[in-house]
Amino acid sequence: MNENHAPPVVLIVDDDRSLRRLLQVTLERQKYELYEAYDGAEAIRMATEHKPDIILLDIMMPSIDGIEVCKRIKSDPALSGTYIILLTALGQERDRKEGMEARADAYMIKPFSPIQLISAIEEYLSKKLGRKSSDIDTGNSKLLKGNLNA
Repeated sequence: MNENHAPPVVLIVDDDRSLRRLLQVTLERQKYELYEAYDGAEAIRMATEHKPDIILLDIMMPSIDGIEVCKRIKSDPALSGTYIILLTALGQERDRKEGMEARADAYMIKPFSPIQLISAIEEYLSKKLGRKSSDIDTGNSKLLKGNLNA
């Protein structure tokens, strides 16, 4: 996890390349350090390596699904404080319940509003990292490696 002076690290995890790109474009004006993963196994590897503040996590993915990724991250003492937002097409109450039982912090149904997503991220950063809205609403992010071709 980052100190207050460092840009927040956001890991975008989705097997859909176009959705990862949409999320990157949505967040590019914020002062975030962005990473991407295309499946659950890569998400766990990248979370362990980069210690993100926030993970935007799809549920339905190959290798390891998002629910299992969430459980593993929340069970890891070094990552348990990571704020996880599940972004999924699964909108039934039982799906939400499963996400919350996996200890996800938020649940958003696709298609989601980019404004709603940014608001959720800003709210978390304001509360947990002591950042003000003015600290996070301008600037450019750096898109860093995370297999953009998957």
